[in-house]
Amino acid sequence: METLNYLLPQIWFGILALFLFLYVMLDGFDLGVGILSLTSSSEERRGILMTSLSNIWDANETWLVLMGGSLFGAFPLAYGTILNALYIPIFIMIFGFIFRAVAFEFREEAKQKFVWNLAFATGSFLAALGQGFALGAVLAGIKVDEQGHFIGTTWDWLNVPSVLVALTLIQGYVLIGSTYLVWKTEGELQETHRKTARLAATTTLIGATLITIVTPFIYETARIRLFSKPLVYIFALIPLIAIFLIWQLLRSLNKKADRMPFIWTIMLFLLTFIGLGLIVFPYIIPTQITIYQAAADPSSMVIMIIFIGALIPIMLFYNLYSYIVFRGKVTGESYHG
Repeated sequence: METLNYLLPQIWFGILALFLFLYVMLDGFDLGVGILSLTSSSEERRGILMTSLSNIWDANETWLVLMGGSLFGAFPLAYGTILNALYIPIFIMIFGFIFRAVAFEFREEAKQKFVWNLAFATGSFLAALGQGFALGAVLAGIKVDEQGHFIGTTWDWLNVPSVLVALTLIQGYVLIGSTYLVWKTEGELQETHRKTARLAATTTLIGATLITIVTPFIYETARIRLFSKPLVYIFALIPLIAIFLIWQLLRSLNKKADRMPFIWTIMLFLLTFIGLGLIVFPYIIPTQITIYQAAADPSSMVIMIIFIGALIPIMLFYNLYSYIVFRGKVTGESYHG
């Protein structure tokens, strides 16, 4: 039983990390395309961007819903504390989701599309901004008492590091959105997003570098973990691998490849997740409550694993099927707005 109490929280930490990665990867380019729609020079171009999302974007957000439900079931203490501490960033994110969903549907029927175009882009930006603030606040640590209950203030999440994380995440979404559009479009529009991908890669690299430099100086727990053996050797490799991946990304853009920029960007996101996971583990509420302290009853976690284990293949198949059915380029002929 003691082994089960030790193993189950680790399994669920891995499952939640998988859900979060799939969400950020899939809905990340979705939000990035929404933000990039502001840069479209014509309604036809903007329509192509919207068409590239129209048949897949609902499925992308399902992973966030599944992650929230799983967090509630596996780590109820963390669910209540994190939502209490991050009420405003989460509200901003949800408001952005609602705003962009309504705008997406209304835009299709509207004769004057400007207001709905702006609403969709604004909603995408707000959703990304709320996620960035939430991520920055969680990485910084949430103030809790001995029972794990939130004892901070309403605005604890708003600080310089969380702003830096939020802006960097937005740039990351723009990057993956740009490389997705490089894959899905052609001609002048494709070339435009090769340029936005190069710019976003540069700004994302700058933001990630600043976060890497600032974090050890501001947060003692992160500093101790970063420089402890053997993790120090792994953390030393991550920046080198990141530089290699960015070089390959820029190289593939210069070679005018279609799919490879998107693949290299996904690998960058994966590398980032591995680094963040190593810093955070085994805390579910950094830097005070571990996954073992916040875990639900073992019997509940086992039942959830059986249910989620059956659900994950179905969702993965559905996502994969959607991308296979709607594969190929999106052109002006695909848009009937």
